[in-house]
Amino acid sequence: MHEKEHRPFGVGCIDLAQPRLGACVITASDEFFGAKERMLNPADPVFIADRFDAHGKWMDGWETRRRRTPGHDHAVIKLGRPGVIRGINICTRYFTGNFPPAASVEACRISGDPDAATPWQILLDQVALSGDCNNLFRVQNDSVWTHLRLNIYPDGGIARLRVYGEVRPDWSLWPADQEIDLAAMENGGRALACNDAHFGAMENLIAPGDALNMGDGWETRRRREPGHDWVIIALAHPGSVSRIEVDTLHFKGNYPDQCALQATYLRERESAELVPQSLFWEALLPKQRLEANRLHCFADALIQRGPVSHVRLDIFPDGGVARLRVWGKLHRPGTANE
Repeated sequence: MHEKEHRPFGVGCIDLAQPRLGACVITASDEFFGAKERMLNPADPVFIADRFDAHGKWMDGWETRRRRTPGHDHAVIKLGRPGVIRGINICTRYFTGNFPPAASVEACRISGDPDAATPWQILLDQVALSGDCNNLFRVQNDSVWTHLRLNIYPDGGIARLRVYGEVRPDWSLWPADQEIDLAAMENGGRALACNDAHFGAMENLIAPGDALNMGDGWETRRRREPGHDWVIIALAHPGSVSRIEVDTLHFKGNYPDQCALQATYLRERESAELVPQSLFWEALLPKQRLEANRLHCFADALIQRGPVSHVRLDIFPDGGVARLRVWGKLHRPGTANE
């Protein structure tokens, strides 16, 4: 569910409500049958027929009691990073006779947590929901938000909430001479395309922290034909690269033999011709040998270039990489580091 459903909302969208970015459910009007935190679980929901707890049937999601008073239930979610929202999935998987018939979503942008005086704006008008499925809704709004309020009418259960969009940091707050991971998801880096991601999603490459296991990295199938595998990353902000980290943590019998990076500077972040164009990008890191289960740091081997906005990681011939870090300084036209 998680890897495929965001594609209708735009290339490079990520789930802004994923806990590994710091997202959490702050409050809920009720959570009698199912804890509010379950909504943001990155794993697909499951159904266990014979599992019950003290409150009744255990469901893998947020579920409120049957409302006997006027009003409706709601939950307030803090996004992992401020961002623009392109689409929302209100997933009701396995909720059949207990899903809400309708929902709406409001949003705000504040520095702390919402309170009674917080001004909310409608992001998604009240929409009808279906049970036991992904309910996908496109959002047409270019504002940056920090919190959401999910309203369900009048009560019921939501298996998962996914909020797809783009991280939008306030770059004016970042010192010009400070090094930053330009590829990091939490800074706004985005995985745009790859030739294969059979065992692990390409967006895992730029996720926060160390990989939890092999499934938390990018891994391709075993290649049975000539060629090599690749992935394209749009950097969070154009910058001058000072060092590269390629981490094969947990990949022992399936790490790539070698890797290389190509790079370019594009004024337009999106391009329909991005993949064929990437074949002609200039080398940033020539081919380097990799080892199993190890963090590889490359600085001296880098080919010094001006600012870049996109990189392509090539792995030879296939395999898995846990994390890719592209360290450098922001490129700000008109300043000393232009």
